[in-house]
Amino acid sequence: MNALEINLPEVLAEVTAQFQRYEKALVGNDVAVLDELFWDSPHTLRYGATENLYGYDAIRAFRAGRPAVGLARSLQNTVITTYGRDFATANTEFQRTGSSKPGRQSQAWMRTPQGWRVVSAHVSLLALPPPLA
Repeated sequence: MNALEINLPEVLAEVTAQFQRYEKALVGNDVAVLDELFWDSPHTLRYGATENLYGYDAIRAFRAGRPAVGLARSLQNTVITTYGRDFATANTEFQRTGSSKPGRQSQAWMRTPQGWRVVSAHVSLLALPPPLA
């Protein structure tokens, strides 16, 4: 049995480029690129801050109806890890401009015949700690 190769430099560079492309499309509300980067499959899912989306069609419909305001954010502690040549995870923390709630985003990426695609995503916001009395 071959050992699984973690973070092969060329694969890590490919996934990092697609992650950065996704982030640019997200904050710029480039719905066509966002749709392209999700795997077109009923097996794809996205758990959002306020919604659970099952299947590519549900994700695409959400993107089409989402307001295009308040999308600017900064990323911290981004970790991309590749497992072999065809699977990767991307995890990051984010802070939306004008919001005090920190957020988290996790993605599973898979190499498909069309290129790297998100097969599973999860976005959540952390609750702010209660004020000190």
